[in-house]
Amino acid sequence: WLRNRLRYCIWHHWKKPERKRKNLIRLGVDQDHAYAWSRTRKGGWAIAQSPILGTTITLQRLKKRGYVSLTELHIQLNPSLCE
Repeated sequence: WLRNRLRYCIWHHWKKPERKRKNLIRLGVDQDHAYAWSRTRKGGWAIAQSPILGTTITLQRLKKRGYVSLTELHIQLNPSLCE
């Protein structure tokens, strides 16, 4: 749920369709799909759960941006519980 919420916030932060298109292209989507996906009429939450953002805003990219996985944080804070 949290990953989808992060993707939703990123999508919502892009605001305008042209910025969404440019950012999708930067993330590796071809221009035709980026144009179509940037102008979708679906809501942000539906887009966050769809393959549109699931394949472009991956876990590795979220980690690169500084977001920490809660499971990794839990293991670091409570190593005895994971034995």
